Amino acid sequence: MSEVILSVLGTAQDAGLPHPNCFCKNCTQAISNPQFRRLAASLAIIEPDAETWHLIDATPDLKEQLARLQMKYNLQGKLMDGIFLTHAHLGHYPGLLFLGREAIGASGIPVLAGTKMKHLLEEQAPWSQLTKLGNITVQEIQDGQDIQVSPLVTVTPVDVPHRNEFSETFAFWIKGPNKKVLYVPDIDRWHEWKHDIHAVCEEADICLLDGTFHSSKDLEHIGRDYREIPHPLMVETMEQLQELAEKTEIYFTHLNHSNPAIDSEQSIRQEIKAKGFHIAEEEMEFRL
Repeated sequence: MSEVILSVLGTAQDAGLPHPNCFCKNCTQAISNPQFRRLAASLAIIEPDAETWHLIDATPDLKEQLARLQMKYNLQGKLMDGIFLTHAHLGHYPGLLFLGREAIGASGIPVLAGTKMKHLLEEQAPWSQLTKLGNITVQEIQDGQDIQVSPLVTVTPVDVPHRNEFSETFAFWIKGPNKKVLYVPDIDRWHEWKHDIHAVCEEADICLLDGTFHSSKDLEHIGRDYREIPHPLMVETMEQLQELAEKTEIYFTHLNHSNPAIDSEQSIRQEIKAKGFHIAEEEMEFRL
């Protein structure tokens, strides 16, 4: 049977690491040493034998992510066969502009998005230029709708509560021939979701979950209140899912630059590992 690879293209919260105008420990380290950089959270579903691939979220780092993927999988010059969008926040859709007239000049790239997101891309500048010039073709998707990406892969959007100023927000189920992955890079709070997070993760072989903040202390040193940027805390997620960690692979992604779990030398990183959880890293691969 042909291989299906889920490749991690980025693991950072929207603005990446280093974060603009920040010189905290994590950012200073990433400025000084590029090996500590993190690109904005994104995934790719790749079928090497068919030479096809699909992107989940077009980040501000798309140019670099695209080049890395094409070189790694011998897909030089091969654009994605489709793009699934989670929502309309900074880290998740501005990369679409690289498909436009000023850059790649793509033709007819399918972009799969919710109703409000479709309207934004078709009616609001500068995104509307992409649709009018035919660089992208927006296809509307709905909560719970199975999308057959190929004979081997199904992607299913799942509506999640988030700050939906401009669009709805989706998580995604990604189902391959052998494994089922839950991808939730952004959500406000687990208890606000219509689904029980424990029950949902129990269905998955692999989970990639919102790890924006480790605890409520993450933003104290820069004078911001994490409640202004609602995300579940990693400490709470681990408490809720502790008993699943032995049978389900659970990774945290979408890490804010302030998150102490980024520092591989710190005891916090070791505590997460000791509890059976993982931190997602760029270029990780999962065989589905």
